[in-house]
Amino acid sequence: MNRTSAVRPVGPRRVKGNRKVSRRIANTTAIVIALLTVFPLYWMVLSALKPDGEINSVDPRPWTWHPTLDNFRDAFGVSGFGGYFLNSLIVATVVVVLSGLVSFLAAVALTRFDFKFRTTILVMFLVAQMVPVEALTIPLFFLVRDIGTVAPGFGLSTLGSLMLVNLAFSLPFAIWMLRGFVKAIPESLEEAARIDGANRFTILWRILFPLVAPGLAATSVFSFITAWNDFVFAKTFILDTDHQTLPAALMVFFKPDENDWGGIMAASTLMTIPVLIFFVLVQRHLVSGLGGAVKD
Repeated sequence: MNRTSAVRPVGPRRVKGNRKVSRRIANTTAIVIALLTVFPLYWMVLSALKPDGEINSVDPRPWTWHPTLDNFRDAFGVSGFGGYFLNSLIVATVVVVLSGLVSFLAAVALTRFDFKFRTTILVMFLVAQMVPVEALTIPLFFLVRDIGTVAPGFGLSTLGSLMLVNLAFSLPFAIWMLRGFVKAIPESLEEAARIDGANRFTILWRILFPLVAPGLAATSVFSFITAWNDFVFAKTFILDTDHQTLPAALMVFFKPDENDWGGIMAASTLMTIPVLIFFVLVQRHLVSGLGGAVKD
């Protein structure tokens, strides 16, 4: 008696069950990663609300029965805190605006125009991202000092120096990212606009800019966080207290005998709020894509 072997097809119930298991594993993994990411922020806010006795306790607890705002009052009571906050906001805002504008124009030029050394320029942008910030701090210090002799607004102890340096470090990443967005836009849209009589400025503003908005949102978040959290350059280039920014101002809470962890956590919480607000303002562009942009 001959036996014939046949491969049994997988039933729809088994396939559906495997998909449910895979979905549950993916959801569980995402929840664990989210909790690990959010926990440091939770501990920072919790420590800012704890009294000094609980912060310095040898048996820390992930809650507090006696929340207090004294640490936030101490943070606001630091001399010049409002000025430090304003300085950071000015630097971050200017870097975001200039980085978005320059990177957008550069990405269009590197994608739509064919010229010599285009690949070399892209490689140099990538290499610039690999150089550690600490390795360039001292050369940049002397460069900024020399620039100050020609343009005093961009010399040492000026907000212009922080804008210039943070812009230089934000542009390579922004250009690389926006180049991918511009490259994904069909050139037929631009050709159709030219046939209809649109000039180059109209094509940039009416055609390319709206379609690149998700990329601009992502790069603006990166540029804002980079400039807002900058400590190395602010501590190196700013030699007076009037132009100091928030990250460098946190050093006030570090004392030789004992650190004021409550003030550090409160000031860090206040520093996080503008970043969250900025992210909320641009998040709708982050989740949007290019789909639906071309209509019949």
